[in-house]
This record gives sequence, structure tokens and C-alpha cells, in this order.
Amino acid sequence: MGAAMYLLQILALVFLVAIGFAVLAVVLLYLIDTTQTGDAIRRNYPVIGRFRGWFSKLGEFFRQYFFAMDREEMPFNRAQRDWVYHATKGKDNTVAFGSTRNLNIPGTPIFVNAVFPPLDDQFSVTEPMVIGPMAKVPYVARSIFNISGMSYGAISRPAVEALSRGAAEAGVWLNTGEGGLAPFHELGACDLVYQIGTAKFGIRDEHGNIDDEKLAAVGARPQVKMFELKLAQGAKPGKGGILPGEKVNAEIAAIRGLKVGQPGISPNRHREIDTFEDLLDMIVHIRKVSGKPVGFKTVIGSSDEWERMFQLIVERGPESAPDFITIDGGEGGTGAAPMPLIDLVGMPIREALPRIVDLRDRYGLKERIRIVAAGKLVNPADVAWAICLGADFVTSARGFMFSMGCIQALKCNRNTCPTGITTHDPRLQKGLVVEDKYKKVANYAKAVIKEVETIAHSVGVSEPRQMRRRHVRIVQADGSSIPFSKLRPSYRGDTAT
Repeated sequence: MGAAMYLLQILALVFLVAIGFAVLAVVLLYLIDTTQTGDAIRRNYPVIGRFRGWFSKLGEFFRQYFFAMDREEMPFNRAQRDWVYHATKGKDNTVAFGSTRNLNIPGTPIFVNAVFPPLDDQFSVTEPMVIGPMAKVPYVARSIFNISGMSYGAISRPAVEALSRGAAEAGVWLNTGEGGLAPFHELGACDLVYQIGTAKFGIRDEHGNIDDEKLAAVGARPQVKMFELKLAQGAKPGKGGILPGEKVNAEIAAIRGLKVGQPGISPNRHREIDTFEDLLDMIVHIRKVSGKPVGFKTVIGSSDEWERMFQLIVERGPESAPDFITIDGGEGGTGAAPMPLIDLVGMPIREALPRIVDLRDRYGLKERIRIVAAGKLVNPADVAWAICLGADFVTSARGFMFSMGCIQALKCNRNTCPTGITTHDPRLQKGLVVEDKYKKVANYAKAVIKEVETIAHSVGVSEPRQMRRRHVRIVQADGSSIPFSKLRPSYRGDTAT
């Protein structure tokens, strides 16, 4: 009995001490809040005013899990993410009881099913496509759907490893991003597209210019199939890459040519490229030195400006042309960027893609220049839509981030990614198990390709690149839909009613 009373006295004392500390903490917070001058709410409503800030920070997560409907959330809604998560398991991805998609929203694509689609034995596998026939070593690309640029530094070592091995498993290419070629890109023996950003990381000399010896050495690597000159990306048109200093460890510094802890800030454009003439000259130079196909990635502000480039190509000859053009949408991408650029600058992919396809086709360059579409295209319908409009390939970065377990925590630029994808904190990276994630990367890529082929068969063609603008209708403001070929006729005589 005595021991029990003693224990109760101890617990009571602990309770009183805890109450005392709580009261002291409240008093200190009250004094801090009433004397600070930076926050009016906390000054007028000390202590309780702090809840507003906490709730504001937590609001995006509460909305994601409890309040937002399946198709309401931005930048990617729950329905989009769930499709990717299910696809990564390599199992049946069908649903029951009808679609939750609102088909009355203007701009919604609706694919036109054929009255008599091909039978099961009349389907064909999507044929490989040659990119860069005038390069010393052209690239025969096997897949219509591939991995867009995410650099080592922006994403973690295990993430790069998972992407490399998953890309090899699925037969898709992996873009290195602008951070240079890391050893982990080559671990899976997949096809690689080496991206050259405005800082020329990985192939730069001491002045930040392209070092031809380094360029030739990268081009000699058998896994490097193409080079992509990055002019702009969707997250930040007109601004270069931003890698926070806390992400620049010794390994990343060595690959990029930086100091440990030094932020990787790329110029807003290539200093050597002031005109379209300079752009074509640079492309020809890189192709000559590397021996590999060369294209460029950009965001379209106005398609009128780009007509000059196609005119120059016709004047100079097909050997002067880029081997491919990657069109990124202004919707914003994986990179860290100022909000005005993410929100307000650059033409969305749904407008930019058909404009550039039409310019290419009008100047008779369809067989010479391949078009790659990027920009929030993560589900089969997105990919099929882009191919209907004239894209030869589609690439995705965020779709493959979701395949590795990204939960859209919006911490990509803070080195605190809870899933280990965009952090270099070893404790957080432990959550990303390469042996598991690479299989999910491969399953996701295969599922997208399979379902795009399913859409193609449904509209009456035997493989995706036979789809045309007449095969997709766009919902109008009054709820009716019209073929995209009526909205924007192509130069291939593609019409429908």
C-alpha cells in the first residue's frame, strides 16, 4: 500500500512539473508574440495566433488526404496518382461502376472509338523509330514513352539507380537531366539521353564552355544514344537550373564541377546562342564531335518566333536540322522555380505541341525532325492525346517519380523529401529500396505503353503512331465535343466530322 501511495505521489509531482513547464511555455510564447513586430496576427492574438500558421502549412496535406475530391487536386489529382500507383504493381488496373471523370469540362479529350476496330490478331507492336539518320550513329528508339530529364543532384542516388534499372527492364530511354552523367545512370545498362544545360555540367571547361574532348568522351559511351540541348524547361522558362547548396555533396560537386555546398545555378540561357543561326550551328557542332543525334528542349512562348528556325533549316539543308525537338509545357515541372515562372510563363503543352508539329510538317520536315512531348503527361490518355496531335514520343518525369513512391509532398527543393527521391539525407534515402522501386518503374512504363496501344486499337488503328487528330474530340464550353482536326487541321489532310 505504501509503495502504491509513493508511486501516486511521484506521478502527481511529475504532473505538476509538466503543468508548470506548460504554463511557463505559454507565458514565454505570450511575451515573444506580443513584443515581435513581424506578424500582426500573433501580436494581436498571442499564442492562439500561432495556430493559423500551423494550419496553413498543414492545409495542403489535409486537403490531399481528407477534403479534395479524386479529380480536384493540383498539380496532380488523386485519380492520376492512384492510376500510377496501381500500374506499378504490374497487376490488373481496371475499375468498376463507371468513370469519375467529368466529361463536360471544356478541353476534356474524348477518343473516337471505331465501329469495327481491329481484331485481336490484327494488332501490331509499336515499331521502333530512327532518330538522327544523318548522325554517325543514329538511334533506333524502341519506346514511345520514356523518362524525362531529372538530374543526379535534383534526385537521389537510389532514385537514379531505380530509374536506370527500370528503364532497361522496360526498354525505354532515360534522360540524365542537366547535372551530368553519374555512374548510377549507367548501372542498369539502359539507353541514355545526355542533357546539356546552360551550365554545361559534366562537359564544361574552366570558363563554362563546352569542352570538345569531354563531349567526345561522353559521346563515345555506348549507352549514351543522344544529346539534348536544354534551352528551357516547363518549370522556369527563361531561368536556369537551381540546385540548392545543401544538396551539393562531394560526389555531386565532382560530377558537376562545383564546390561542396555551392549552389548549382545555371545561366538563364546558353551564352553562345543568340540567334536561331547560332542554335543550328551548335547542334551541328555537338553532332559532329559526339557522333550522336542531337536535339533541343524548350518551352514555347509564341510559335511565330520559331518559323524563322524552320525557314533556316530549309535554306541550309536537312543536315542542319535538329534530330528532335522536345516541347515542354509551361505548366511547371519537377525543378525548383520562382512561382511567377511556374504559374504564368510559357504556353501549355496542349497549345504548344500542335503548333510546333504544324510548323515542322508545313516545311516538309516530318521525317527529318522527331517531336517529343513533355509536360504533365503521366497517364495513358495524356500520352495517346499527344500522339494523336503529332508527337512521335512522349516523356515524363513526375509520372516516374510517382512510380517510385512520390506522395506529392511538395518538398522537392528542400532536401527533406519523405520518400527519399529528391533528398540526399541517408536516413530518408533508406525508404527508397532500389530492388523494389526499379520493378515499379518498369511496370509503370509497360502499363502506359500497353494502355496507349489499347486506346489505339479502340479507335481503329493497329498501333499508336497511326492515330490522328480526328481520333480525339475536345469538349467545348456548351458541353458538346468536336474533333481536334476541326479545331486545328493538320498538314496531313486529317479531317473528320
